[in-house]
Amino acid sequence: MNPITDLLLIMARLRDPKRGCKWDLQQTFETIAPHTIEESYEVEDAIQRMDYEDLKDELGDLLFHVVFYSQLATERSYFNFHDVAAAISHKMVRRHPDVFPDSKIAGIEAENHTWESLKAKERAQKQKVTHIKISALDGVATNLPALTRATKLQKRASMVGFDWPDIAPVLEKIFEELNEVQEVLAGSMDPKRLIDEIGDLLFTCTNLARHCDIDPETALRQANRKFEQRFKRVEALMDSKMVGPKNASLEEMEAVWKQVKHEETT
Repeated sequence: MNPITDLLLIMARLRDPKRGCKWDLQQTFETIAPHTIEESYEVEDAIQRMDYEDLKDELGDLLFHVVFYSQLATERSYFNFHDVAAAISHKMVRRHPDVFPDSKIAGIEAENHTWESLKAKERAQKQKVTHIKISALDGVATNLPALTRATKLQKRASMVGFDWPDIAPVLEKIFEELNEVQEVLAGSMDPKRLIDEIGDLLFTCTNLARHCDIDPETALRQANRKFEQRFKRVEALMDSKMVGPKNASLEEMEAVWKQVKHEETT
């Protein structure tokens, strides 16, 4: 046997109606999905920490979720694990004509363009089969992290020419959206409109990141980690002065915050 076969057999045993695990037997596609998202983030966290032993474990957890879904599908006669592996193999060959080699593509930009073009052709083919009008934005999962989904929607729109040619108008749009937020804050303070305007501002900031070839989700996670490290250092310094953050004034904490930032540059 091989490890994949072993894993498939373990999963089947866990789902055995007579000898299986009670928790595993209660699970459905819907109940497992939130855990899959969590496991994906744990993979990313291990990568950021460069903990490759932990990464191995987290990838195993993620693989187990693929096997779990495949087992559920097998029980319902939808598909099995081997169908999943075959489908992704065929898709990768189809989407890489430069590698499997029907055409030659020069440069990563051309390669990315071809990837998106092939996906567009797949959507067009689906439209022919289903006779349902397909949008350029179809297929972007609704439950992606908001920044990631915004980037994907913008990229799809860009593929059909709906995009600014350079960064300058994106920056202008950010200032425009910020002014609209300020107008609401200075006026009605309508919560619904404030949500709309702040959402527009975040969407435009995401567009700026895309034009700079920066993944906004990665940038914000980095900012989160930086804030976490700095604030924990602030807490430690405040404790060393026998003044916990809860007992300190905002001015005191701000002074320590500036000290921490200065430490990082020296």
